[in-house]
Amino acid sequence: MTEGLREASAQVLARMAGTLYLLSVATAVLAEFILHGRLGFFVAVVIPIACYMAVTVLMYTIFQAVSKPVAWAAVVFNLAGLACEALQLRARGINIGMASHGVYCVLMGFLMLRSTFLPRAMGALMAFAGVVWLVYLSPPLANHLSPYNTVCGLVGEALPMLWLMLRGVRQPTTGRRWR
Repeated sequence: MTEGLREASAQVLARMAGTLYLLSVATAVLAEFILHGRLGFFVAVVIPIACYMAVTVLMYTIFQAVSKPVAWAAVVFNLAGLACEALQLRARGINIGMASHGVYCVLMGFLMLRSTFLPRAMGALMAFAGVVWLVYLSPPLANHLSPYNTVCGLVGEALPMLWLMLRGVRQPTTGRRWR
């Protein structure tokens, strides 16, 4: 599967990642506020998680050129977080899935900052979103800050993803590569 992805241009992969991210968030919001029952569960859990799994693979394919070990760590954290979200795992009230996703966003923000094919502000926004999601490590703090933490996290994560969907990426260069 990744062989075919490598052959696609970074521009196409970036736009696919941004579009699937938007679909993931849109279906989750739709299910949260409108749909209920089995259809609501399918739309709230299965579609968003499947879409975000694809986003994770696409982002790895794009950003492995910056640092393969960091990109791989991001994949591991996000896929583990998505599994925890699907199973609704909690430990002492901690939303493990969101905290794991926070680590993913911090790592992706770092990769975006180090890359030469996105504006640095996109990396800063993604890292900011990751820090916001890490607030879920403290359930009392997360509850106290709600819904502001959720809005800040979504904005911080959505803007880079929308950039990818609408603008894509510049052709990667060899500059600022880090291992």
